[in-house]
Amino acid sequence: MVTTTEPTIKLVDEETENLLNWAATVEHSKASYFEKAQILAQKLGAHWLGDGLTQIGFWTPKLTSQVMRRLEIFLEVLTPIDEIDLRADQQVVRFHRTRLNLKQQGEYHWGVVAGMEPGSREQVGSFYWLRYIDQAEKLQAIRDPLAYSLPYGVFGPAELYDIETLQAQRADLEYLSRRGTSRHPTIDLHDDDLSPLPNPRLIPRVRAPKNILQLHVGTATAAGTFEGLTSLYSRISDKLAKNIPLTPLEENYIGYGAVQLLPTEPPIEFRDEYSPESEFFAFMSEDEDIIEINLSKPDTQDWGYDVPILGSSTTNPAILGSRRPDEVVDFIATLHNFSTGPIQVIYDIVYGHADNQSELLLNRQFLKGQNMYGQDLNHQLPTVRAILLEMQRRKMNTGVDGIRIDGGQDFRFFNPLTGFVEQDDAYLLAMSDVVQDIGGYQRLLFTIFEDGRPWPEEGWEEISTYRDLIELRPDSFQWGPLIFAHNTPTLKGFWDRKWKRVCEVIYQGENWITGCANHDTVRRGNQVELDQEINWNLGKTWSEVLHNGYDNPAVTLWVYGFSPGLPMDFINATTRAPWMFFRNTDERYGVKVVAEEMGFLDWQITPELYQQDFVFSRLKSLGFEDLEELKQFGKALQQAMIDADYSLPAVVEACQACFGDSAQECKLEYLQKINHPEMVEFLKDLDIPKLKEFALKFMEDCYEICNVSHYGEDLNAVQTNFNLQLRRFRHDRIWLRQNLMGTDQFHKIGDQTQTVFYGVRGNPYREEDQVVMVANMGGEPMTVTVGDWLELDLSEWKVAIASPGVQLDDNLASLKKFELKDSQGVLLVPQQPQK
Repeated sequence: MVTTTEPTIKLVDEETENLLNWAATVEHSKASYFEKAQILAQKLGAHWLGDGLTQIGFWTPKLTSQVMRRLEIFLEVLTPIDEIDLRADQQVVRFHRTRLNLKQQGEYHWGVVAGMEPGSREQVGSFYWLRYIDQAEKLQAIRDPLAYSLPYGVFGPAELYDIETLQAQRADLEYLSRRGTSRHPTIDLHDDDLSPLPNPRLIPRVRAPKNILQLHVGTATAAGTFEGLTSLYSRISDKLAKNIPLTPLEENYIGYGAVQLLPTEPPIEFRDEYSPESEFFAFMSEDEDIIEINLSKPDTQDWGYDVPILGSSTTNPAILGSRRPDEVVDFIATLHNFSTGPIQVIYDIVYGHADNQSELLLNRQFLKGQNMYGQDLNHQLPTVRAILLEMQRRKMNTGVDGIRIDGGQDFRFFNPLTGFVEQDDAYLLAMSDVVQDIGGYQRLLFTIFEDGRPWPEEGWEEISTYRDLIELRPDSFQWGPLIFAHNTPTLKGFWDRKWKRVCEVIYQGENWITGCANHDTVRRGNQVELDQEINWNLGKTWSEVLHNGYDNPAVTLWVYGFSPGLPMDFINATTRAPWMFFRNTDERYGVKVVAEEMGFLDWQITPELYQQDFVFSRLKSLGFEDLEELKQFGKALQQAMIDADYSLPAVVEACQACFGDSAQECKLEYLQKINHPEMVEFLKDLDIPKLKEFALKFMEDCYEICNVSHYGEDLNAVQTNFNLQLRRFRHDRIWLRQNLMGTDQFHKIGDQTQTVFYGVRGNPYREEDQVVMVANMGGEPMTVTVGDWLELDLSEWKVAIASPGVQLDDNLASLKKFELKDSQGVLLVPQQPQK
């Protein structure tokens, strides 16, 4: 959008008065305080009404004391004069600035405004925020926490967006209409003048998928954007429709009922100073109401869980190639219209905590105080509770089919009636009951809870049942015990030690997310100390051990071919791509986080990989040409941070005493070893800015290293095809999701030196449909006589799937006795064809 004349932006008095009357009717109704807040929250933010009108609403409790200075509270609208190239790295653009007073009513500011321009796929809309002069005569900003578009990040103003047109033009409306209801059942609020609230009890819920692929948008394709994912899945869909063979990398993306995205909300941003000023939307100069603004393309790199909450209704602009919300809808529609059948999309949403940057962006009523991640959210305040649920609703209205609720155990509050800190299960269930409404069709979404309560209490790993939310909401799912965080299959005897939890999966795991690898567990693999007992049957190098531990044929065969539950894979594990906790958004704790992630170098980076041009290119520019040099400094930094209690000045002082000409003062042997004539020049005269530079470059290098597109040519086609066969095997036998029962059997043979799982189970609705499974989960080779173990006549069975390296045919002699090495397994099915 280009504006050549000054836009006429003004408050429309009559429409504004109607809006105020509506809000007053809600406030004075018989509805509960929370129900009132829910109704009002639906109109907060900026809504393009058509006919040149925009409805604006802000919740402003901190401004209620400004009653004598109302004219110093104003909506600021910034309308581009020059063309904006949303793909440009940097540009200076002129804007018209318009300021007008909204109407204050209680804790809210309302208005209907004429003349604002809506954004769309083709044009950039007007930017807006609420401004006021504080008691110190400083200009402050109140940002829209419920924004539909934040093309320049959370610290910049929001963009007005034409969401109704976006929804009307989406390519999957037929898919949504077949799966939703248009009846719109509502809750009786005992007041005919109120806008109705949907009744979730009468709205259909999306069914669970058969399995899930977890991925991170920023590292799942070379582009690192939703555009890149849409292009990838469109290409795969076309190939399958035309019977064109897929590459091994492409095979890793199919055979799934759903794709689960790591959090896509706008994350925190890098701060040179702890201030609320935007680095992507920077004011440069002004001439009356013509403002020059330096626009920079957001380059935040984060695994997704460091969120300030503001803007969680929309998408991180750094993973939008076009910076348009349409890009997300295009991806979702591509999966819904996939050539071999619809693929569901699941959002991973984070509302259990907020990063400390939220203090710069949200009013204090949103926050309760510090926790281990940053800030606790004040879910118990009705208005905050309503706004957070409305944020979630707007995010869900992009068209996804399911949600994973992160950190369910973190939703806690002090109950003054009992005197105890309790779980806010009512809020968790309310999140599950948020109604999606697109094109007049309503759905409840499939829900996964990650909840390991009583984590982080001592002994939580053994105490947690992982069933608290399932018991409250039987159609929901929880992460099971073998996929929750502390999962280290690279250790010798791991599956033997986990036998108790394995049996829980077998006999009560039908509503658990199962599997081995995910964003948490693979990161946990990097933290395993090198002096622990490692299962060296998995590989000859640390990297081979880790990749074969988390993409393990025996584990995959057990999970997909036999185990109850809902299997989930992680794309970085199945593509053998590195993974870690990365973020370039943290100036405060960046060095601390990097020091804690140094195990990544041991477990994921080989000397051969380090020689690749894309690997640690930034650190190589600082002089770290050799992997061992980087490891040595990394481990020294890790130890120095621990010894100095994470004080950067103390770490720098220790390094300065040990590096260069002053090395004679060094008292720390692990630092002294680094000081030699050929040491990296960058480390001489190390100071805090250089240490922070190292940390930032390390994280940005790791982000590039974790991109799966680099590893497609190295994939083993036999392994990727084996995994795909197992996914299809599971899809053909949906009954496998149920718990074992009746005459089903599951057993273990072995000890700390070898562990073999085996069993037989059948379809409870068709007795001739059965599966036999035997898998060497770790340790020395074992001779298998599964027919004797299960008292089966093997002449009635045949091999369905065997893991790579297992040479079996269907003759009786071969099946009666065979050897399985570590990570090998076999599935048998009855000889007679299944009807």
